[in-house]
Amino acid sequence: MRFMILRMADKDTEAGAMPSEELLGAMGAYMQEMTDAGVLLGGEGLQASSKGARVRFSDGKPTVTDGPFTESKELIAGYCLIQVASRQEAIDWVRRWPALDADGNVTIGIRQVFEAEDFGEEFTPEMRAAEEKMRTEAAARSGNA
Repeated sequence: MRFMILRMADKDTEAGAMPSEELLGAMGAYMQEMTDAGVLLGGEGLQASSKGARVRFSDGKPTVTDGPFTESKELIAGYCLIQVASRQEAIDWVRRWPALDADGNVTIGIRQVFEAEDFGEEFTPEMRAAEEKMRTEAAARSGNA
């Protein structure tokens, strides 16, 4: 099972504050621990919403709104993608999140990623083959093949 770990934004991440050397070291150690355990598939920090945009569709027509966005509690500051055996194992990894982050006052979301088998018969063998080809090509381009 794959799970996305979502580090929610706060006033500091939205202000573009850079983490301290100590926090960078703690996060690096955490990520290395997940790498050593063979569960980490990827992860990155994200720039503040002021450098982003939102695209909303109304009747199929897109409207672009540039950041920043005011509701930081709904924004994501970073993510990790992990592959573990259960939801509980994902929770156990998140419980190890460095307490140094945001002085121990951080919100982390955990969301399970859909797998091909979750979609049932509607996801035809042809669609599955096309998706697998796309994933293989994307991994090759990113150096993750």
